[in-house]
Amino acid sequence: MGNSTGSTVDDLQAVEMHLWYKKFMTECPSGQLTLHEFKQFFGLRGLDSEADAYIEQMFRTFDMNKDGYIDFMEYVAALSLVMRGKMEHKLRWYFKLYDVDGNGCIDRHELLNIIKAIRAINGTENKDVTAEDFTNRVFDRIDINGDGELSLEEFVAGARTDEDFMEVMIKSLDLGHIVAMIHSRRRSL
Repeated sequence: MGNSTGSTVDDLQAVEMHLWYKKFMTECPSGQLTLHEFKQFFGLRGLDSEADAYIEQMFRTFDMNKDGYIDFMEYVAALSLVMRGKMEHKLRWYFKLYDVDGNGCIDRHELLNIIKAIRAINGTENKDVTAEDFTNRVFDRIDINGDGELSLEEFVAGARTDEDFMEVMIKSLDLGHIVAMIHSRRRSL
């Protein structure tokens, strides 16, 4: 009759999708998430200017059709990428997120601002290594051609080989608190 495991997986995905939809519509009854609502939705308020700029860039990256809103399909695509996407797709998305000026390269200044923002959002400041030192170390390791900019290829290859840099990227999109909220609602249903 068919693969019972497949239908169980499909059922779980359908339940999870329904919960994501309920969460989205509860937080955003209009069905379109604004930047302000996005910050509230993810509990990102009262950030310094660098962290705020990073969150705004993240919002613009999630807003795939560039209409100034994140609709449910964009929300699902973003969550799916972050939570289940293949590493290659995640790294390409991170590159797009970190390339703030959209010129196809990440320079030291862009990376430094991202590192500072991630530390501010996560409430962690590494006293042993400043954001500047970390940025310089990353560039020294992965800027293969030494031009002071990271191409997509250098970024992806470097992220795969530099564990410290990969850890920072993973922390930059830790949506564990959103997943926990969705799962806590599942238990209360």
